[in-house]
Amino acid sequence: MLTILQDVSLQIEQGESVAIMGASGAGKSTLLALLAGLDVPTSGRIFIKNIDLTALDEDGRAAVRAQYVGFVFQSFHLVPSLTALENVMLPLELAGKTDVRQTARQALERVGLSLRSQHYPNQLSGGEQQRVAIARAFVNQPAVLFADEPTGNLDAATGERVIDLLFEMNMATGTTLVLVTHDAKLAQRCQRIIKLDMGQVVSA
Repeated sequence: MLTILQDVSLQIEQGESVAIMGASGAGKSTLLALLAGLDVPTSGRIFIKNIDLTALDEDGRAAVRAQYVGFVFQSFHLVPSLTALENVMLPLELAGKTDVRQTARQALERVGLSLRSQHYPNQLSGGEQQRVAIARAFVNQPAVLFADEPTGNLDAATGERVIDLLFEMNMATGTTLVLVTHDAKLAQRCQRIIKLDMGQVVSA
């Protein structure tokens, strides 16, 4: 049996910004998926807001994610058949919120895309798509936001603007920010760096 992570023990505080670093294959994305309840560990326990994710079935974990978690991925993961506004509305609708259109409009305005709200993903630049993804991730005011290489598909200047936006939103909302990155400059902007090597935490 392949062991990807072993003897990992850590705690991330509310409102903290944390970078997870390590070489390719060190287990960074696996750790992120476990922390977010997307995967289940073979042993151990994972808590979000004092809720034991490992005690829940997939529906239960999905409900926790809907209430407390936001995601930003390297490849944006926008729904191509929905406009920017509709993409941001989607998590609000899934959570059964009211006044979703106005809330989504405000989220797009915060990321500087109010004039692009009716555009589809293929009509937006990579940086604009990632800003839509950030608006979607923050629109439910999640307790924690997980970002997996959020600037990996962007040029350096655009990536820096996107990262500035992530930290601005983190500060404005008090959302915990957990980033997986290879970028040492980006990691240094976080309050703490967790380094993985061969599936183990070597510094936290």
